[in-house]
Amino acid sequence: MFDTNSLALCATNHHALTPLGFLRRAEEVHADRPAVAWRDHLWTYRDFASLVRRMAHWLRAQGVEHGDVVSVMLPNRPELLAAHFAVPGLGAVLNTVNTRLAPEEVAYITTHSGCRLLIGEAQTLAAQKDLPVPVIKLCSAPGAGDGLDLFDAQLPEAALQEAPTAETDAIALNYTSGTTGRPKGVIYTHRGAYLNALGNVAALGFTPDTRYLWTLPMFHCNGWTHTWAVTAAGGLHVCLDRVEPREMIALISRHAVSHMCCAPVVLYMLLEEMQSPAPCPVTVGTGGAAPTPALLSRMADLGFDILHLYGLTESYGPATVNAPRFAAGTPLSDRARHMARQGVRHLTTGSVQVVDASGQPVPQDGRTVGEIALSGNTVMAGYYLDPKATEIALGLGHFRTGDLAVWHPGGALEIQDRAKDIIISGGENFSSLEVESVLHQHPEILLAAVVAAPHPKWGETAWAFVEPRAGCAPCPETLDTFCRAHLAGFKRPRRFILGPLPKTATGKVQKFALREIAREMSDGH
Repeated sequence: MFDTNSLALCATNHHALTPLGFLRRAEEVHADRPAVAWRDHLWTYRDFASLVRRMAHWLRAQGVEHGDVVSVMLPNRPELLAAHFAVPGLGAVLNTVNTRLAPEEVAYITTHSGCRLLIGEAQTLAAQKDLPVPVIKLCSAPGAGDGLDLFDAQLPEAALQEAPTAETDAIALNYTSGTTGRPKGVIYTHRGAYLNALGNVAALGFTPDTRYLWTLPMFHCNGWTHTWAVTAAGGLHVCLDRVEPREMIALISRHAVSHMCCAPVVLYMLLEEMQSPAPCPVTVGTGGAAPTPALLSRMADLGFDILHLYGLTESYGPATVNAPRFAAGTPLSDRARHMARQGVRHLTTGSVQVVDASGQPVPQDGRTVGEIALSGNTVMAGYYLDPKATEIALGLGHFRTGDLAVWHPGGALEIQDRAKDIIISGGENFSSLEVESVLHQHPEILLAAVVAAPHPKWGETAWAFVEPRAGCAPCPETLDTFCRAHLAGFKRPRRFILGPLPKTATGKVQKFALREIAREMSDGH
């Protein structure tokens, strides 16, 4: 039997896993390569590392110490990227705050997290009043003189810690959306962030030649940990303050963007404006809704290659990836059917299963529905100051996501719906995703979301909220006729409501808001 006493773990052969090392390496290996682009500015990795150290020095001067929480409420600008290294580089915990939250939600998060201070800009701080912490406004641009300017190269720099005390120390605190109650603070560790970032490097193929357009908010799961992943690869971060299609198109052309991530709705917005193909192939990681045949076809024409990702806040963002390779001439309908799957676990995800009510794996037959369950190093460390919720979430040996799926032969997941989005009409169960997929085939529909509405006879029926394409105004009668040709009778929406759909900061449709509208309108009748 092997003698474990021969193991000699020490400082020579054991370093705590942390994404902080990604920036150190990037500065050593890629010092003169472009690291960050923002507006008309471009910084090398040497410049960016200096910005990080200046931010760390300033934070330390404000009294930030090991274990403190620092809240940052910014769009995708360089200081938010720098905070992902400066804050944990002091042994503190980064709390990125959704810029679209109402003042009372921001007040709750800053209070609950016990943060030392909140950093924002004029636009994100405009509505914030009487917050329980110091609030710091950043300048609108380098040299603008209208706020804290960390771009000033004359400012002092601080030395950052090489590694955390333990790799299981917290690196970030991310709050859930709170759609069913108070938001929960999801704790990320240095170890988990390190592993998930490297998993994403492999899944999306990041290299030193990567030019990543920040269409995904960095505040959302730390940009799916791509804040650290793109840095690990030594790629270029192309910062984008707000998702505006014309600006996206300009940046894709100017920087020859190779990668981006966003919800499908952002891609639909891009399609409305983009007339000619991208200057080079663009890999797009998308999640939240399955790519439709129309989306796949049009994006391919414009030079975009779509990967379908799946994950949630509690899993550091993406946990699975679907990147199938198709033979030449594969029909678009077949491609779309396979791309609708959320795929298989990526390199550093521990375990992804589909389980039944007792927690046992369902057959990999593509038919039996169960709930997605995750475990491994890239599942959160718990909910902050909420031991009861943490025990419920983690105490069974896996984290049950609430997403219903089938398991295909070979291990690929395909979500059927959120548990709360399955519609039960007259005893028949069906998925809102199936109905949405049909509606997205209609040429006048940009985006559709289907929810359950109460019904006195059938219990509930499907209602469709439809956002038309620019210049289109489909009438409910024609939409109903279209659905009759593609759906069983009990699955057809009983009502079509046209107009813009409410969306999160990442472009995901807020179905909880639509369910509430449907409930109120049903009560009104």
